[in-house]
Amino acid sequence: MGMNGDWDTIIVGAGSAGCALAWRLSEDPARRVLVIEAGGHDRRLFVHMPLGYGKLFYDPRVNWLYRAEPDPGLNGAADHWPRGKVLGGSSSINAMVWIRGHPSDYEDWKAAGATGWGWDDVLPAFRTLEDNEAGADEWRGRGGPLHVGAGTRDVHPLIRRALKAAEAAGLPFNPDFNGATQEGAGFYQMTIKGGRRNSAARAFLRPAQKRGAVEVMTGAHVTRVVFDGLRAVGVELVRGGQRLVVRARREVVLSAGAVGTPQILMLSGVGDGAALQALGLPVVMHNANVGRHLSDHQGINYTWRMKEPTFNNLLRPWWGKAWAGARWITTGRGPLSLSINHGGGFFRTDPGLNRPNMQLYMQAFSTLVPREGERPVLNPDPFPGMSLGLSNCRPSSRGEITLRSPDPFAAPRIVANAYGTEGDINEMLAAVKMLRRIAAQAPFAEVAEEELRPGPEVQTDEALIHDIRARSGTVYHPSCTARIGVDAAAGVVDARLRVHGVEGLAVADASVFPTLPGGNTNAPSIMVGWRAGEFLRAGA
Repeated sequence: MGMNGDWDTIIVGAGSAGCALAWRLSEDPARRVLVIEAGGHDRRLFVHMPLGYGKLFYDPRVNWLYRAEPDPGLNGAADHWPRGKVLGGSSSINAMVWIRGHPSDYEDWKAAGATGWGWDDVLPAFRTLEDNEAGADEWRGRGGPLHVGAGTRDVHPLIRRALKAAEAAGLPFNPDFNGATQEGAGFYQMTIKGGRRNSAARAFLRPAQKRGAVEVMTGAHVTRVVFDGLRAVGVELVRGGQRLVVRARREVVLSAGAVGTPQILMLSGVGDGAALQALGLPVVMHNANVGRHLSDHQGINYTWRMKEPTFNNLLRPWWGKAWAGARWITTGRGPLSLSINHGGGFFRTDPGLNRPNMQLYMQAFSTLVPREGERPVLNPDPFPGMSLGLSNCRPSSRGEITLRSPDPFAAPRIVANAYGTEGDINEMLAAVKMLRRIAAQAPFAEVAEEELRPGPEVQTDEALIHDIRARSGTVYHPSCTARIGVDAAAGVVDARLRVHGVEGLAVADASVFPTLPGGNTNAPSIMVGWRAGEFLRAGA
């Protein structure tokens, strides 16, 4: 590891955005880049096996295992918030769905003061960084560092039935949610390559390291950004019980995610001045937006017992697991080469809306029988089960992340405020009725034996809303906690991702989103890291 002052750029966090940023910076052989990751290596079977990610859901070796505060919107539940603590960050433990978001989401960003972040600005970045298995067109890219799988191989036949049912319910088949239109139902594109998870570490970080100008330090917990006056000059970290300061000549970039980035900013003295002083922390720059505006998607599953075998029948018995494991190891095929959500789509709960406000998920297995310590996708229910799920695209509820204590090793306080507005719960009520409408169509209904959750007895709006609050949870897309804004009164960073009011400090991860895109957040996070590299290389 180089000595202090050897680094031009320090990136804090080897997650989705940090890895993409490292790849872009590595194109300049003269720029010395250090990527610091609190977690360890990603050489783990269940990281590389796509369906293995259920085993990572509660694994402290790769996961921060955050817990949100008890949430009145979830009937008082304290929700589990997994975040990646490993090379690749959350892209090493996520469900691998590749969704850019609706083009209008980026127009919203532009309208919110994020100049240069409209759809026409971000589309070229998406196309350049992608290598889409489905081929290039005016939307998709070919030849970039990130291979995106088409997601149509080895899909369970019941998924095709569910898609036909969606079509019968008025949701046309859509061959590409990242193409001309987002609305409709179809197969999800996945960050899977050759039957293995294609995390940001695999796609971007390793190739960047091979170029020679990027070094990675694992097992290093960054405790704060070090300032000289108002200029960030490095970071303090603890590694193997030792505290050290690593210095950067040009800039420090926080890519620690929507939870970690605001935490590090506040620990470094950038945040709400009064709150920092109350904890005995120095105030370098007052900015009340740090940790605020937290936005996240909430989801729920409806589950049926099926008359035909689902992946439960294959993956439940030991011999089925053995067969699936052998098939995956020898051919990279079969159920273990897939994610949990094979099909899905986007729809509007109200035809008057100008864009979809709900995301749909189709899973050819079910996990109602709980198992302690894992998300039991590899140990599904002992009967043929299938789930249809939902998440909201643009909730109006906002939460916040604050420091619980000045101790950098204490998890921050996460207030999710799920379904905190009337509008959020009302659109969810309309959406679960749509799920039942899909399930009532012949292609699905003729193979479904009974609805198990919430069950046919749950019929009134009141009962449905109670069930939504009782069984919903995050779908792991926290964003907007260090958002882009024209000035410090509106946000934390400017449109070039530089932290307002200080020098030499930038942010590149989902925390900078001005608003939450309608869809999974991994693709936009990677795009933000990619564009941050463009800005830094342009000397912005």
